[in-house]
Amino acid sequence: MRWTRNIRVAALVATAALGLTACGGGSGQAAASSKGGAPIVVASFNFTDSQILAEIYAGALEAKGYPVTRKLNLGSRELVYPSLKSGELQFLPEYQGAAITTGFGKEAVKDAKGEHDQLAKLFAPEGVGLLNYAAAEDKNTYLVKADLAKSKGLASISDLKKLDKVVMAGPPECEKRLPCFQGFKDVYKLTNATFQTVQEAGPRVQQLNSGAVTVIPVDSVSPLVGDPQYVALKDDLTIVPTENVVPAVNKKVLDERGADFAAVVNAVSAKLTTEGMRELNKRVDADGDPAADVAKDWLKQQGLA
Repeated sequence: MRWTRNIRVAALVATAALGLTACGGGSGQAAASSKGGAPIVVASFNFTDSQILAEIYAGALEAKGYPVTRKLNLGSRELVYPSLKSGELQFLPEYQGAAITTGFGKEAVKDAKGEHDQLAKLFAPEGVGLLNYAAAEDKNTYLVKADLAKSKGLASISDLKKLDKVVMAGPPECEKRLPCFQGFKDVYKLTNATFQTVQEAGPRVQQLNSGAVTVIPVDSVSPLVGDPQYVALKDDLTIVPTENVVPAVNKKVLDERGADFAAVVNAVSAKLTTEGMRELNKRVDADGDPAADVAKDWLKQQGLA
């Protein structure tokens, strides 16, 4: 689970099942299928874009006749990975950098292809394979107010050195993690920076708007990233690994389902973009549309269902 989820995450977490009996954002039932065989168990973490992605991949597979069972909104990697490795869960849309750092406790290389190779090697002994990664990323992005950026010439994280004082507001784990405040200190050498713990995303945005804090972390798929009130600072020293979306799939499923299955999944990944995911997230989080409906609309628009 990432650290910069939006305002509705608290409600999602509160209702998330801690076991794998939870289902969400879909029928949760196996679809009738001309392909036959046991249903492919598609899982998601307990945040918005993970659920949307799971619905998208599941819907694309169903449209091609593959039987699917959804087990969504399950929680963090600590809860999901044991069941993915055991084969109880068989298909999980992952994020490459976070999978390497959080899922396996390794330092991620800093490019998408290298991360894909690295993660594939980490998953291989667990009986899990990877299909193609998407251009879409969900990664930490750092926002300042646009008026401050304009007046002080802030375009990158390094530019924060121009300020007398920098206050970052973030969730508690951000303070000690290299892709977050620890990187501001250790890599960017921002001796003018201090950290303030603000657990929820909504209050963090309020603090930024009021001028009480200088910078906050958000997800790259957050609608705030495209909001003209804010400027997303370039991570010019690359403390944040790439976080391309990648399907992690049980190797037995890959072997049994073959090239046609892989082609269906890869066709979805080829269409996913960060900007597109930002719009889909907005529909769920701001507009209140069900993730399953948002996924169906996207698949129709892309000619995949």
